[in-house]
Amino acid sequence: MQRVIVIGLGIFGFNIVKELYENGFEVIAVDKNKDAIQRVRDFATKAILADGTDHEVMDLIGVHEDDVAIISFGEDLAAATLITLHLKQMRVKNIIVKAPNEEHKLILEKVGATDVLIPEKEIAGKVAKSLISPNVLDCLPLSDGYMIYEIAPPHGFLGKSIGELQLRSKYHVEVIAVRDVLTDQVHMVPRADLVLKDGEVLVVIAREKDIQKIK
Repeated sequence: MQRVIVIGLGIFGFNIVKELYENGFEVIAVDKNKDAIQRVRDFATKAILADGTDHEVMDLIGVHEDDVAIISFGEDLAAATLITLHLKQMRVKNIIVKAPNEEHKLILEKVGATDVLIPEKEIAGKVAKSLISPNVLDCLPLSDGYMIYEIAPPHGFLGKSIGELQLRSKYHVEVIAVRDVLTDQVHMVPRADLVLKDGEVLVVIAREKDIQKIK
């Protein structure tokens, strides 16, 4: 697995470190706050007390081109920009940065960030979608307005086959999988005669305006 270097251990950074480490990644955690390093010590391959914006620190860590760098400095645009520039100069190919807003995102992309996350915006979007379409469990953007959705079938869908529901012709929704939430068994590209049971969810490709028709 790739080595991941997480710089900045606020709530976002700490949870990224913990999640990756528990899933078998080699994770280097860096922060200049002693308490933050103490908290993360048991959840990282190595926890380093240092200022991540210091170019020499990255040299001492031995950052490689194929490492993944995740930068989480909250509202400190100057610090995030500086470390992004350093990593770009070190030819790191995958630099992920947390930003508070779209303006910061644009700046970070200009200086070399390969991916900029605005967690608050993404969470707000998910909460809004859960209210607009209550049966949508999760979603993943694709392109041209299409998304992959995981949806709980309305009660009226249960006991009916994929073919009977006519999701493509009625709703312009393409079913790509059916997942049993209890066993985690997945039926990829399900047959038309597959009958939906309680405890199963649909994985579909659709536009948001079409998914809202399934209530």
